[in-house]
Order: sequence, then C-alpha cells, then structure tokens
Amino acid sequence: MREGRLWSWLAVALGGLYFLLPLVGMFDFSMRMQRDGYSFEAYRVVLADPQFQQTFGYSVVLALLTIVLGILLIVPTAYFVRLRFPGLRPVVEFLTLLPLVIPPIVIVFGYIRIYNTSSVLPLTGSWWGTNLLILFGYATLSLPYMYRSVDTGLRTIDVGSLTEAAQSLGSGWTRILAVVILPNVFVSVLSGAFLTFAIVIGEYVFAALLNVGSFGPYMVWMGGNRAYEPSALAVVAFAITWACMALIQLVTRFSKFSTVRR
Repeated sequence: MREGRLWSWLAVALGGLYFLLPLVGMFDFSMRMQRDGYSFEAYRVVLADPQFQQTFGYSVVLALLTIVLGILLIVPTAYFVRLRFPGLRPVVEFLTLLPLVIPPIVIVFGYIRIYNTSSVLPLTGSWWGTNLLILFGYATLSLPYMYRSVDTGLRTIDVGSLTEAAQSLGSGWTRILAVVILPNVFVSVLSGAFLTFAIVIGEYVFAALLNVGSFGPYMVWMGGNRAYEPSALAVVAFAITWACMALIQLVTRFSKFSTVRR
C-alpha cells in the first residue's frame, strides 16, 4: 500500500509541475518589464489602461446577466423535468450537451445569418440587438454546466415532498421555486454561476465576430501588440478563474458545515 501511495503522490506531483511550471514562467516574465529587476510595472500598466477597465467591466456585467438568465431558464426547467416529466430528462440532458458538441463559431455564424440587417429581425444592426444576441449565446454556452449543477442539487432533496408541503400551505409555482426550491439548491446554483462567470470572462469567438468590446478580444489584441503586458493580463485572468473555483469550494464546504451543525 505504501508503494502504491508513493506512486500516486508522484503522479500528482508530476501533473502539478506540468501545469504550474508554465504559469510560473509566465509570471516571472511578466515581472521583468523593467530591466533593473523584478517589478509589478506590467500589472500597473494593464490595470491602469482605460480599455482594460472598460472591457473587463463590460464582461463582468454581461457575465452577471448571463448568470441571471441561466438561473431563470435552468432552475424551473430542471425542477419541472424532475417533478412532472422525468421521461424527458434524457432529451433535456442531450439538448444541454449540444453546446459542447457544436463549436461556438457555428452558433455565432448562425446568429449572423439569421439576424443580419437584411433579415426580418435585424438584431446585428443595433447595439442592443447585438448585446441581446451575445447574452443568449453565452447563456447557451453555459447550459451544460448550469444544468448539471442544478440537476445535481435537485437530486439531493425530495422535490415531491417539498412541493406537496408548499402547495398544502397555499403556495403557487412561482413562490415554490423562489422560496422552497432555490434556497435548497443554492450551492449548486452558485457552482454553475461561478463556472458561467469564468466562461464569459474569457470568451472570444462570440465577442470578436459580433464586434463587441469585451475582455476576450482585448486579451487577444494585447497579446498581438505588447510584450510583457499580455503575460500580466493572462495571470490576472487565471487569478479570476481560480478565485471562482475557490469560491465554489468555499461555499460548498460552508454549506456542508452549516448542514452538519443543524
């Protein structure tokens, strides 16, 4: 057993080195903008750039709207599928997996083809229409992660008993979803929300082809025009993603600790 444990730790260490060494090298390079030694000058330049502030703020707002749209779409769907239409569960799972099979470039070209300025709904011809398209596109990309997170949370509770108890007290469907179901799957919803946030922040294809000034195209532009700043920007993007993953773990552990105390 000791020999097997040793090999397991060795595999974990090699895997960690494989992923961490490139990040360490990138971080080291981002600190060498000033020739006389290490400094955070590249990070200062990036964070002080008005274009960074504008694109990052836009992507954050878009990510939050995508999360809200995903919750409004997925929570009722997963709830009613589990409660009333369990036979449709394989179909819904298949539909939510399609964004993993269909490349984003195919989806966005379909949007451009259907909603161009010569169509009946010329959404690409206006700022609001383009933002609406990209919002729906990001919600589509987040479907596999949000649906599975919510569905996993619904498995841990007795949906039928909770619904019957709420209905016996006079609650309607909206109140049941908002007051009974959503609080019970809140940790799962947060997990899907943080994954959605990480996806939207770094997404490039939708924003570039729909000509939207978000964080993803800004990162690509920075990589083609600067030397040290792209590495600093990549470190910032990784830090945001890791923060989302850490928040998922923190919320999950806090929820388990609160459940045990109760």
